[in-house]
Amino acid sequence: MSLPIALQLWSVKEEAEIDFFGTLEKVAKMGYDGVEFAGYYGKSASEIKAVLNQLGLKSAGAHVSADQIIHHIDDVIAFEKELGNKYIVCPWASFNSLEEWKEFTEHLQQSGKKLSEAGLSLVYHNHAHELVPVENEYILDRLLNAVPANLLKVELDTYWLEFAGVDAVEYMSKYKGRTPLIHVKDMAQSKEESTEVGNGIMNIKGIVKQAKQNSIEWLIVEQEAFTKPQLVSVEIGLNNLKKILADT
Repeated sequence: MSLPIALQLWSVKEEAEIDFFGTLEKVAKMGYDGVEFAGYYGKSASEIKAVLNQLGLKSAGAHVSADQIIHHIDDVIAFEKELGNKYIVCPWASFNSLEEWKEFTEHLQQSGKKLSEAGLSLVYHNHAHELVPVENEYILDRLLNAVPANLLKVELDTYWLEFAGVDAVEYMSKYKGRTPLIHVKDMAQSKEESTEVGNGIMNIKGIVKQAKQNSIEWLIVEQEAFTKPQLVSVEIGLNNLKKILADT
């Protein structure tokens, strides 16, 4: 069983800021099947869709700010439907109290319902701070338990799980059926930054194997720290991940 591989465009954001469509073309030439957006650089949905079609790329999802998802959901729906994107991913949220998290989950439920009615899906992307136990329960578990699975999926970032001291493969298995997207990000030897997928210390093979068992739709490569040019690194990551995928 093979899985499509997308690139989280945050990985090449400096390149995209200079030439968004040129960067998409380079990503397509590397052999990526799709991209996950992290901003649109002033381009319209119709412009982006035309370029994706021309390059043979698909939209794996889009990171959209919590503010947009909560306060401007109708605009989000209109843009993403025109683009042809299914997964609306909340990339970051952080609060100082359980009460604030509870209020946030209520907002997510409301937006998730609107997205579902429009044929789209709301997804939450974790970092490490949601894996801190509060009253013997992770914040991320609280969030996912509070919002019904049909209204909120999860995009598990495997790097941040491990960074927080949580076994990524084990945690993925816990949410089997609720993880359409997985961030495949490798950890450098220092354990302080990411590196090219396949060149670090993460159990990428185990993550890919569990991703297949979870019936995920997209493996998404992400890298946030570089010792080589961004485009060189994400191509190395893609090629390494393809080899791992073929052997798993």
